[in-house]
Amino acid sequence: MKTLLQINSSLYAGDGQSSRLAARFVDLWRIANPGATVLLRDLAREPVPHLDAERFGAFLAKQEARDAAQNEVVAYSDLLIAELKRADVIVLGLPMYNFGLPSMLKAYFDHVARAGVTFRYTEKGPLGLLTGKQAFVFAARGGIYAGTPADTQTGYVRAFLRFLGIEEVEFVYAEGLATGDAGRQAALTRAQSDIERIAGGLALAA
Repeated sequence: MKTLLQINSSLYAGDGQSSRLAARFVDLWRIANPGATVLLRDLAREPVPHLDAERFGAFLAKQEARDAAQNEVVAYSDLLIAELKRADVIVLGLPMYNFGLPSMLKAYFDHVARAGVTFRYTEKGPLGLLTGKQAFVFAARGGIYAGTPADTQTGYVRAFLRFLGIEEVEFVYAEGLATGDAGRQAALTRAQSDIERIAGGLALAA
């Protein structure tokens, strides 16, 4: 059976618009995949510590040389990575805050990008080790940024997931959510339509 990992990165946890869009997709995905497992990692309810010198040092230390605190740091990172490894499908709720990623999502990324675990270096450059997965990103934004230089998220998230070996990534955008009621509703309606289209295609392929 398939496993889906939903990652919410909204400050509002499950109440954020990006989380709601992600949840709607997950609901439809469940229908197409009865009996499948869904994991939820909510970064507002369970924040990942931001990377500091001590935590980074724990990742670099050899296993036999780690102290108890370092072992705890690595064990926590291993838990997050185990969820990613288990998942066939990754669903990311992605709000935009001050033109960038939520800091809690960056902290999560910093804990799952581990040399020798989720990627490795080769003579031809880094090689992602989390291959064979699909990712769906539900981006909610107050303004309209997709396709412009101000969209700092799309390229970054694609590049990061590719770095881990996740090549198949699809974005759904709900933009202009702060431009008034009419613009907000139109954006959400378009996003919902995109979700139903994608989910419908997955159901036919199942």
